[in-house]
Amino acid sequence: MDINLKEVHGNWAAGYALDKHTVSSTFDGYDDNGHPKFTTIRTEVGEATYQLKYRQDWTKTVPLAQEIHEKIIPALGVKIGFVVPMPASNERERQPVTEVANEVAKLLNVPCFDGMLTKTKGQSLKNLHTKEEKIQALEGTFSLNELITNNGKWNVLVVDDLFDSGATMEAACSKLRSYNKVNNVYVATLTWK
Repeated sequence: MDINLKEVHGNWAAGYALDKHTVSSTFDGYDDNGHPKFTTIRTEVGEATYQLKYRQDWTKTVPLAQEIHEKIIPALGVKIGFVVPMPASNERERQPVTEVANEVAKLLNVPCFDGMLTKTKGQSLKNLHTKEEKIQALEGTFSLNELITNNGKWNVLVVDDLFDSGATMEAACSKLRSYNKVNNVYVATLTWK
């Protein structure tokens, strides 16, 4: 895949996104049911992410995980001890981010702890415009399940599909940093907005 790696900043030790999600989106009018139609051009990673998330094209899982493994992990320059998928906003039988996180963990030969972080339904962030508003709305929405039973502290990689303001990722990372089994938190996202 064609990659345009970008560093993303927040309360984590280091983080990267593979590429921008959308190159352009042009309004084409309305369909017969009155719904807006768009012609959207995405990056290669953005299209693969879209196909995985909205078309359930599970064949995109491994290639996206391989790109994280080959491009982001070397840029982080640290040994990752375990992987945590960002909790999903919408319930699905299979969660795309969890699928990618599991594949990244396999490539790293480390555990993936799905369910370590959970998110309660809170206020929608769609109508909030500033990062500060989003941070306030996210207060208390993440819970930590202490799933590690052995002694030690590890570097954790949080995997997500889309990086926007970083407010949700910062809330999740704050919760993870409170866990006595976590050394440092690192971030890998497929795309940025």
